[in-house]
Amino acid sequence: MTQAGRQGSPRNSSGRNSAEQSKAGQKRAGRNPVQGGAGRAGGAGYKGGGDRPFKRPKPREEAFVDPDLQGPAGAPADRPAAGDWKQGKPAARKPGSRKPGAGKVPGTPGALKPKPRSAAAKTFGTRAFGGERFGQNLGAVRKPSRKRGPRGDVPQSEMHDADGVRLQKVMASAGVASRRVCEEMISEGRVEVDGKVVTELGVRVDPKTAVIHVDGLRIQLDENMVYMVFNKPKGVVSTMEDPDGRPCISDFVRNTHGERLFHVGRLDVATEGLLLLTNDGELANRLTHPSYEVPKTYLVQVRGPFPQGIGAQLKAGVELEDGFASVDSFKLVDSTPGHVLIEVVLHSGKNRIVRRLFDAVGFPVLRLVRVKVGPIGLGDQRQGSIRNLGKQEVGHLLASVGL
Repeated sequence: MTQAGRQGSPRNSSGRNSAEQSKAGQKRAGRNPVQGGAGRAGGAGYKGGGDRPFKRPKPREEAFVDPDLQGPAGAPADRPAAGDWKQGKPAARKPGSRKPGAGKVPGTPGALKPKPRSAAAKTFGTRAFGGERFGQNLGAVRKPSRKRGPRGDVPQSEMHDADGVRLQKVMASAGVASRRVCEEMISEGRVEVDGKVVTELGVRVDPKTAVIHVDGLRIQLDENMVYMVFNKPKGVVSTMEDPDGRPCISDFVRNTHGERLFHVGRLDVATEGLLLLTNDGELANRLTHPSYEVPKTYLVQVRGPFPQGIGAQLKAGVELEDGFASVDSFKLVDSTPGHVLIEVVLHSGKNRIVRRLFDAVGFPVLRLVRVKVGPIGLGDQRQGSIRNLGKQEVGHLLASVGL
């Protein structure tokens, strides 16, 4: 294209064609080119050239509002406070309900994360030890609740100690909740002292001798008690000291402040997983006593394929050299070429009971891990580490054996 052609192009406002179109547009608009408003270079303010003709804006039409469907006092006059004013429908869903995962159960993959609570709600919850930062949230105590009589049938004077401390103060010092929330728990009849429900706020108790439960959860008032979970690796002996110099539990324990710890139960050298450590002798005795039947959960790896009927056989019972033994539950967790992962739950505390059961049915154990004892689970705790139980976990553990 020649230089003259480029100058006459519609894209160039200085060209001949552009100037002619600008004049024609100004004539059609009925305005003087000299009086044109501020537009583009050359006076072309819109597509046809020149300024746009002035148009008076239309008056705004207000929507009709039915007085019968109008919201409460203080709502805007041009529309109802909530809902569809045309058909009286409820208010539209919040924007968050249209997000992906809004309908899923919290905690499942793809579900929305809960919004952080306010500072007041974050400090303490309505449940016991609701504001605890450490330990696992085990929910409600898994045992039948005691029948509570009417408020007037409970003799509050029998448990009152004039020289003691107010019950709500003892609970708050133990970390149950704030003193105000503890008072609400007492008024609602959720607190028991020595097996009796307390509903009066003026009751005083002796923290050294009183046994306090909140929603069935035992409160440990003795600060000298230690409760720990040890994830035992393979090759470690389940003793505090070993005369042969093999790795033992004491090699992993730190900062016990001179307290003597008991290991609850035993795991053989080749078995991994959860081992409870405590200086509470009564709790250790009850957890190991067969009459309390504390369940223990194991993950067992054997060679595959695993035929059907073996699980039913283990649940029915297998005869061993020291009598019959069985598992409480049997579940196939995973299966890969040559290996099968099984979860079994049993309450027997016999020596090497899981290995002997699987040997009896013809599937020797390749790897064995204990992942749970009673209500306490191993979770994602790494091997060789020791952690202190949270107060809520301690309460569940004590409640599981009737303490």
